Amino acid sequence: MAKMLIKNIKGLFQAGEDFDSFKKGEEMNNGNIIENAFLAIEDDKIIAFGSMEDWGGITDWRDLEVIDAEGKFVLPTFCDSHTHAVFAATREGEFEDRIKGLSYEEIALKGGGILNSARQLQKMDEDTLFEEALERIHNLAKYGTGAIEIKSGYGLSVEGELKMLRVIKRLKEASPMEIKATFLGAHAFPKEYKENQEGYMDLMINEMLPQISEEGLADYIDCFCERNYFTLDQMTRLMQEGAKYNLIPKVHVNQFSIMGGIKAAVDHGALSVDHLEELNDDDIEALKGSKTMPTFLPGCSFFLSIPYGKAKQVLAADLPFALASDFNPGSAPSGNMQLLTSIACTKMNLTPIETLNATTINTAYAMGISETHGTISVGKKANIMITKPISSLARIPYSFGENNIETVILNGKTFLTSS
Repeated sequence: MAKMLIKNIKGLFQAGEDFDSFKKGEEMNNGNIIENAFLAIEDDKIIAFGSMEDWGGITDWRDLEVIDAEGKFVLPTFCDSHTHAVFAATREGEFEDRIKGLSYEEIALKGGGILNSARQLQKMDEDTLFEEALERIHNLAKYGTGAIEIKSGYGLSVEGELKMLRVIKRLKEASPMEIKATFLGAHAFPKEYKENQEGYMDLMINEMLPQISEEGLADYIDCFCERNYFTLDQMTRLMQEGAKYNLIPKVHVNQFSIMGGIKAAVDHGALSVDHLEELNDDDIEALKGSKTMPTFLPGCSFFLSIPYGKAKQVLAADLPFALASDFNPGSAPSGNMQLLTSIACTKMNLTPIETLNATTINTAYAMGISETHGTISVGKKANIMITKPISSLARIPYSFGENNIETVILNGKTFLTSS
């Protein structure tokens, strides 16, 4: 039985029992920090924590690893609830196109964007796709990510979507990270179905969904509801069909335009509504009283130079929100969650504690893993990160681009350390 004791912790963030499933409104500026703390782990679970003043000392040294965290903070690992981390190639050419003046939508209309990634994915075999994705997500763990949601959506065919989802299933088995899979066949219409949208809808509903269900390949279902992509009616139909296979919606809405997608998603029990660069009063009203997590993707706003989500408006309505990376090769080619908190502080006027709540407890909810992740609580998974010696948690978003994490522990075992 492996045991670990972390002592002399400068501040233990998100520590406590009987948390609500998420934080909202003014609660989001409360970090539940225990100063001068300890944390005890046995096998893969948290078994005790508290102030050093209440620590009873070590009575059994057998199989015990002791870490002295003097001057360092300990937090739950980041949960990244929205990524496209399985892909075949990066898209630097489109980056240069945007610098020259083309918009994301203009690039997509000329065959770039999602369709470009789909073409590249068709060329890559499953083993290579898996190996590259495994290295990619483990690189993200260096910055504190311990749980990640990964979408399909670059297949856009029965064969391609199944290949992506099978890779994600293999990642679940090979990685100590907690991974959730989302079926996003409705990411874009493939070129051959551009004039036959109903045909592609039928392909997803009648061929993809049954096989995905049979192989147990997805936890959630997604749809890119946006002008030039999928209509509100098409998204609604997909959510209804997904429900037949117990796939809960987590959907792309309100990135460039407002189409009523938030209310429809809430009405169909969506776990999260993601992007929300555009948001109006009707959307806010639809979210009130719901169990749907509004999720902003500021890395995408930064990279595409589009508006940032109105998180302060959401807070003012006493609602929660999550922050996720949207890590993908086209519109957000960074999954560094520390950098994400910096962008959210500087561009969305959020406090450091609000961003850390939005990337731990609230993203755990948006991934459906609140029972095991997102807080320092007895019985939860020992997925934690230890900072380098820093003066305060504000150092994480303050020093953008710097890695302030020294050690990442996943399932009670040290996954990596920079010391």
